[in-house]
Order: sequence, then structure tokens, then C-alpha cells
Amino acid sequence: MAQTDSRSATVTSAYAIVTCLFFAWGFITSLVDPLVAAVKGIFQLSDVEAQLSASAFFIAYGVMSLPAAVLLSRRKAVGTVLIALALMVAGCMIMLAAANIAVYELVLLGLFVLASGITILQVAANPLAAALGPPDRSHFRLTFSQTFNSLGTFIGPYLGAVLFLKGVEVKHGAVLTDEVRAQSLAGIDRAFFWIAGLIILVGVIIWMGRKVISASAPAAPQETARRGVAATFRDATSSNWALFGGLAIFLYVGAEVAIGTQMSFFLNSDRVWGIPLENAAKYVSLYWGGAMVGRLVGSGLLTKVPAPRLLAVFTGMACAMCVYVFAVGGVSAGYVALAIGLFNSIMFPVIFTITLERSTASEEATSGFLCFSIIGGAAIPPLVGLVSQNTDYVTALIVPAICYGILLFFALSAGRARIAHPTGVETPIEPL
Repeated sequence: MAQTDSRSATVTSAYAIVTCLFFAWGFITSLVDPLVAAVKGIFQLSDVEAQLSASAFFIAYGVMSLPAAVLLSRRKAVGTVLIALALMVAGCMIMLAAANIAVYELVLLGLFVLASGITILQVAANPLAAALGPPDRSHFRLTFSQTFNSLGTFIGPYLGAVLFLKGVEVKHGAVLTDEVRAQSLAGIDRAFFWIAGLIILVGVIIWMGRKVISASAPAAPQETARRGVAATFRDATSSNWALFGGLAIFLYVGAEVAIGTQMSFFLNSDRVWGIPLENAAKYVSLYWGGAMVGRLVGSGLLTKVPAPRLLAVFTGMACAMCVYVFAVGGVSAGYVALAIGLFNSIMFPVIFTITLERSTASEEATSGFLCFSIIGGAAIPPLVGLVSQNTDYVTALIVPAICYGILLFFALSAGRARIAHPTGVETPIEPL
């Protein structure tokens, strides 16, 4: 009995460590929002150039998702997690160098390397969270870990605003003094220095607990290792529903990230609230906090409402809210834009499971392709930046409105489509 209790306590400790990883990548990813605002002022960038920060981060999902699945099948969970953490530390070191020598190209490289590590970490940590404990409670464990991921995305923008945006302004005619610029770069330096230290600490703890984690980890799919990346991609793209689901993930992530990275500029705009950029960036936490609340509410609703129908309601509401912002503007548009996060909440997991149920490709291939489609977070933000650069931040929300409109069509189509096979597969954690 004592041995069983000791084993249970050890497994619980391992799960707590893995859950910390969920918080860490949520926190780090959400720092991109205030970072976009900061680099725009520091390096005097256009809207499109500033949005390249988000592109550099999210393009890693397109590049690394399928290779990460192959890596996991060959190096197993602990080895893959440690490789991911090492990449994240390397990304932080590049960010430190970028902050000290003030080179924007290094910022982009650092964000790409950091996101590559986070992508690999997600592929490995998701099944770990489900497996570390009794099988009948795997759904609870994964949901609980997701909550900590959302907590990270809620806290990150506020702290990033405090560290990166003190005195920074980007309105036309605003002048950034050398003192403010140095202060902002120092904030970026401090943030990524401490993040690197915490990642190293977590890596040491995981290494010490590697035997327990490895014993509890699920077996990696050998099929993925045998086929490799190209064959997995061909399998996924053989299914029309996998392609449709990939488009949906592409548009959802792109719209959500674009709104988050533009929100500071949007609230800072004289057409909306006209508040200082630092204060505007702090409000971005409410956008991501809405997603956290929406997940809790949406989980309950999904037990009573069919997933395609609920997705149609949420995508329709998000589309209508973007159209309201575009058509009306003003103070009320600021509150409406922040509330869009509430309706983003269920989109990723519901799109994911709907696609798995209807795809004729293998679950591993479909899952890998959907993670690959997160690259939408790299493509849509520069497009929104291009629109805002040539019009204004209010008008730019027409792009996410179009994205949500297509997602509404996806949801309505899913409600009429035949289910190829019920899914019992856990959905991976979304990037934000």
C-alpha cells in the first residue's frame, strides 16, 4: 500500500510539472501581443513590418508540427520535451542578444526558434497530461492543464505591457526618446532572461523525474515514424474534410492572433478609446481572459448542444461583432472587440474534433495537418496590418469578419456532413 501511495504521489508530481509547461507556453505566446506593439515603436516599423513578429512566431507551427510528431515517435516523450525546452532556451538567448544590440531581424529569428520549441513541446506534452494518472480521468487532467494554459495567456499581455511599453507611443508624429527606447529594450531583456532561467529549471526537474514520466507516457505511434513527414502529409490531404478543417484552423488562428496583436493599436486609436499604448496593451489580457471564461462555459454547453451547432453560434457572434466594430467604431467598439475573445474560446477544439470525425484520412495524419494549419497565425496578421496601414485599425477588423464568416459556413456544413468515425482522441492545445 505504501508503495502504491508513493507511486501515486510521484505520478501526481510529474503531472504538476507537465501542467507548468502548459502555463509556460501560454504565457510566452501571449507576450507576442505587447511585443508587436513595442517593436513597432522601438524600430519605427510600419503595421505590416510589426506584424512580422507574429508571423515569425506562428510560422514555426507550419514548419515544425509534422516533424515534431515524427520526433516524438522516435525519441519518446521525455527526450522530445527536453529537446523542445532546449530550443526554447536558445530562442530566449537570441531574444536577449536582439534586445542588447537592437536588431529587429534577430527578434524575428528568436521568436521563430522559441516557437519551434513550443510547437514540439505541445506535441509531446498533450498526451503526457492525459496519461499521467488514472485513464478514466484523462479528460479532466487535460482540461485542467488547458486552464493553466489560458491563465498564462491572461497574465502574459499585462506583464508584457508593463515591461515593454512604458512610455512607448506609436501614433503618427509620436517621438520615441532614447531613454524610453532603452527602457523598453531592457524590459524585453529582463523578461526573456527570467523565462530562460525558469525553462532551464523545469528541464532539470523533468530530467530528474524522467523515469516516472517515461513509465506513464503513452506509446508513440510507430506508424508516423515509419511513414515520415511527406507520407503523413499526403495521407491528410487525401481527405476533403481534412483540407476543409485545415482551412478552418488556418482562418481561426489567423483571426484570433491578428485581433490580439492589433488590439493595443486599436484601443490606442483616437477612433476608439485613444488611451496610452501601455494602458491599451494591458486591456489585451481581457481579450484572452474572455477565451478562458468561454472555455469553462463552452465545456458545459457542449454536453447539451451539438458541436457544429454551438460552433455556428460562436462563429456567427464573432463575425457579427467584427462587423459592428467595422461599421460603428467609437468607445463601444472597444468593448465589443475585447469580447470577441469569449467567442473564440471553443473554436479550436471543436473545429479539431469535428474534422477528426469527418476526415477519411488517418487520425494521426489529420491531427498533424491541423496543427500544421496553425500557420494561419503567420499569414493573416500581416494582411490585417496591411489593411490598417492603408486605412485604420477599425477598418482592419473586416478581415477577421471574413474569416469568421467562412468558419460559420464550415460549422453549418459540418452539421449536414456524415461522420466517418467517432473520435475519442484528445485534441491538442491550441497555441494561445
